Amino acid sequence: MDVLRSESKHPQGQAGMQQDAAKLQKEQQGRLQQRLTRDAETRARECYDTPDAELFYSNVWGGENIHVGMYNTTRDIADASHRTNMRLAPMLEPLDASSAVLDLGSGYGGTARYLARTYGCKVTGLNVSDVENKRAVALNKQHGLQDKVEIVLGTFEDVDMPNASFDAIFSQEAMLHAGDKANVVAEAARMLKPGGRFVFTDVMRSDDCDESKLQPIYDRLHLPSLASPSFYRAAAAKHGLDEIGFEEDTANFTAHYSRVREDLIAREQELRQQNISEAYLDRMKNGLLHWVAGGRNGLLCWGFFSFRKPAK
Repeated sequence: MDVLRSESKHPQGQAGMQQDAAKLQKEQQGRLQQRLTRDAETRARECYDTPDAELFYSNVWGGENIHVGMYNTTRDIADASHRTNMRLAPMLEPLDASSAVLDLGSGYGGTARYLARTYGCKVTGLNVSDVENKRAVALNKQHGLQDKVEIVLGTFEDVDMPNASFDAIFSQEAMLHAGDKANVVAEAARMLKPGGRFVFTDVMRSDDCDESKLQPIYDRLHLPSLASPSFYRAAAAKHGLDEIGFEEDTANFTAHYSRVREDLIAREQELRQQNISEAYLDRMKNGLLHWVAGGRNGLLCWGFFSFRKPAK
């Protein structure tokens, strides 16, 4: 009887109650997504917007690129990172001077500049780190590409850019920082033009990994979780993207983090002279070791995902 009386009090009856419940649920989901985004932004800035992080990434991690490298024919971190750009670029084709490209989590803008030089396209780099963005803008100007590469401060979970505005979208080991990774895929699908490509690399937990063993890996970058290949496949399918392929290459991921750790240890004294903190050095050495072990033990995987938005 209480239920019947409650229903009768709503102006639209049971249908109205259901509509109100759906509206409330949507509002709650929206607030949760906003909180996840804010938390992710805070964690990312804590990782990258510090003097210690700037010294580490600009000196040790390849200079212009902050992503996993290709070590098949080299051991040099900067060279290996550049080779990743060479491998990724054809996956975004066709590109030319009329193309608009978006980089989600653009770091120092190395890949964006490579694409602008190679194809003449216009690239927008979206990145949450103000410190990295300032360096990217300076490097764009240094290379004479300030008219081709634009750096925008912001999160890639809620992008203030129009629907169907990019011919290609890519990301390199940035989506792992997102609080709502499925929403990043949704935003990419929204902003892609019909027929456009979404290509990304990310550090992922393996589909069959023991999640209870991942906490030491999460601790390095204060991560709450990592996505898996099956997660990204499901998210892409949900938002209407067709999978072109996944090129798994965890061996190069493991090689990269191993080389970065080796170089960090070799250059410790040099970095100390630039006032990097001992606490940061210790945390990076230990954290990188966990990431290398995660790749070798099958907990982590890495590779190139490629999706296409269907042409109308």
